Order: sequence, then structure tokens, then C-alpha cells
Amino acid sequence: MKTPTKPPFTVLQLLSAFAEGNADVLGLTDDFFRKALTSGIGVTHDGRYLHWDELVRRTPPSGISREMIWAAMKLQRQIMSKPIPLEDGRKRRFTHLDALPEPAPEILRFVDMEAGGAISSDALLPDGDKTDRYIIKSLIEESITSSQIEGASTTRKVAAEMIRSGRRPRNRSERMIFNNYSTMQHVRTLRGEKLTPDIVFDLHRRITAGTMDEPSESGRFRRADEPVHVVEDHSGQVLYVPPPATELESRLAEMCDFANGKTPGYYLHPVVRSIILHFWLAYDHPFVDGNGRCARSLFYWSMLRHGYWMFEYVSISRLIREAQTQYARAFLHTETDDNDLTYFILYHLQLIKRAIDDVHVYLRKKARDLELLSSRLGDMRELNHRQRALIVHALKKERSEYTVRSHMTLQNVTHQTARMDLYDLVRRGLLSMKKVGKTFYFHPVRDLENRLKGS
Repeated sequence: MKTPTKPPFTVLQLLSAFAEGNADVLGLTDDFFRKALTSGIGVTHDGRYLHWDELVRRTPPSGISREMIWAAMKLQRQIMSKPIPLEDGRKRRFTHLDALPEPAPEILRFVDMEAGGAISSDALLPDGDKTDRYIIKSLIEESITSSQIEGASTTRKVAAEMIRSGRRPRNRSERMIFNNYSTMQHVRTLRGEKLTPDIVFDLHRRITAGTMDEPSESGRFRRADEPVHVVEDHSGQVLYVPPPATELESRLAEMCDFANGKTPGYYLHPVVRSIILHFWLAYDHPFVDGNGRCARSLFYWSMLRHGYWMFEYVSISRLIREAQTQYARAFLHTETDDNDLTYFILYHLQLIKRAIDDVHVYLRKKARDLELLSSRLGDMRELNHRQRALIVHALKKERSEYTVRSHMTLQNVTHQTARMDLYDLVRRGLLSMKKVGKTFYFHPVRDLENRLKGS
């Protein structure tokens, strides 16, 4: 995508002209500020938090110019803005609206109810150890799509097979996905930890292991002689130049303080804090490569640390990948309009809402599948939930193939438990078993459904 059209004036220029009562310096009429302040325009226009790049394409109401609408919105936004410690290259703070416009308050309430607090969703989530299966599926989905955003070219089917089977990655793309999967598993163990620079470096090492052109680049800051630019994929246009390498150590320390709640000196909703943390690391771009994947892993860490348990089941990267232009635009709107993080926050909140909705849809579908299977095939109470899940999969895909390792990975159980599950299904006549080399492969029998009906 191309860089958004920059606004006609910054908020500092606007405030300076307003203080001096001289709208002429901005090429505006003498009564401009009076009209702007009495126009009734708030922080949004037509219900949307518009960037100048979007406003300039809209036809303004009669008697009001686009510049007047923009000035009125910017004055209101300035009044309601609060700063965070993140600064750009010219030492200007990033800010965000203290009171976010609709639909942000509604979404934050939704996230608090659906993804945080006590787990009161027994009707939604499976009970007991069944939850492990859904967590593993989410980790696989996130590891694949987060890597695909950064250029991994392996298909989802091949990547999922690699993770489930436990085979070693065969190329750089598969290695990226495997790294993401193992890193996301590690992030789950860090939810009780405070963020430190050492943890950030460790996450980067895990994410980039075996994928960097120069192995020494993994787990360290980029150097001054390693310039990093964010460019548009097709045109090669430079969209963004991150802060100099000499500032990275102090900036990372400030980011960790922010992540741990030490700054800023006012209440910040934990979801908003997590979103800003995502932006912060991506903006600083402290590493030669792997910044996007590291930023998204920190977002998950922050959400889990603040008690949003459902984010073990949520894949944000899949939705980002489906509309990568919108993801990039949210960054660029922030960077080209007075460092206003509200654009990125509003975008990310919509993303979170969709991701949680998708979890609901998926789990309801799985519940219906199990209910349908039970009604079609009679009493299956003798099979445990892991075996029933495998049978549901086998009925949908007759040529499925399973191993002890794939069952162990998907169900998040020990080797012995996975082995007992599969051997029991063979004993019941529901799976066949064949040894190739040192590995046993299990396949559904041809008349699986009839055998289940007769059980």
C-alpha cells in the first residue's frame, strides 16, 4: 500500500495558529476557529475515527470545508489525548484518546466478559483435559499464519502435518512455523512473569532460530551498520524508518516498564496496554528480522498475564493475514497523524472481537459435531474424549493417518497415553495399524461408521 496522504497541518501548527488568532498562516479564513469550535464536530466524523487520508475523499456538508472538519476533530482529539512514554525519532510522544470512541467501549466490555475473569463458559468450552486439544489447534493456527505474514510459503496443510507428526522442518519456511509454535507454547508458561529485556531476547532467539541469514543476528539488537527499513512489498517504497540502533537499549527498558504497568501514571485498560505493547515493539523494530512475530508474541503474553484466559484459544494472525493492508494502514495512520495510537487501538480491538467470535463459532460447531456423532452412532461412552475427537476427524476424512506422536501433539498428552488411546481403538476394530520402519501408522477401517453403529 502507498503512504497515506499527510494531514494539511499538525496539531502543533493548529494550536499555535489558534493561540495567535491567526488562521492565515494555515491558509484559512479569519473566522475559521470560531466555526470549527462551534460546528458541533467531535473526535469522529459520520461515526468513524477518520484519518485525513480518508476524510479528503469524502464530500463535506455544505458550508463546511474538509479543513474545518479536520481542525475541529483535531482540537477535540487533542483535548482528550493522553501520552505514553513511547517517542518517535524527533522526541515526540505517542498519544491515544483517554475515552475511546464507539465501538471501543462496547468491545472492551465484551472482551472483559468473554475472555477474562472467572471461566463461567462451561457451555462454551469443553471440560477437563478436552481444552488441551483446542489450545493446541489455536497454537498451530497462530504459528502458521504469523509466519505466513512474514513470508513463510509452506501451505497450512503441510505445516500442520509437520507439527502434528513431530517431523523436523525441511526448509526455512517450515522452520519459521515450528519456531512460532514452540515459542507460543513457551509464552503460555510466562504469564506469571514480568517482562524483562532478557525475556524479549529469548523470545526472539526462539522465533528466529535457524532462520536468519546470519545466525549471530538472533537474540540481539540490530547494529548501526544493519539498517532496517519497512518497505511496501510490491513497489519497494520505504514506508517507515525505525529509531536508530543507539537508542534501542533504553527504549527496550522503557517498553518493559510499560508492559509491567510501571508507566504511564494513569489507569490504562489492560487490553489497550497489550495492543500498545504490540505496536511498541513493531515500531522500534529492534531486531534485524522477526520483529512482527516477536511483537505478536508479546501481545499474547500481555493478554494472558492480565487474565484473559481465552487467548490460549485465539488466533489474531489469521485475521491479520486475511487483510494485511488494513494492518499496515493502522500503523501508518498512527505514524502520519501526530503519533495518534487511537487508529491502531481501534483497528486491533475490532480484530480481537472477530477472533473471539470465531472461537465461539468453532467450539459450537465442534459441540454439534460430537452431538451429531453420538446421535448417529449410538452409545460411545466407552471412548474417551480424545478418541471421540479422532473418530470425528476420521469420519470426515476417510484417508486420515495417525501416529502416536501426532495424537500426542494434538491432544497434548504423554506418549504412553497417546499410545494407549490408539491401541485401544485398534482393539475395538475402529483403526487398523501398520508398521513402516520404526513407526506405527494408524488408519480408520473402511466400514468405520457401520462398525460404530454396531458397537
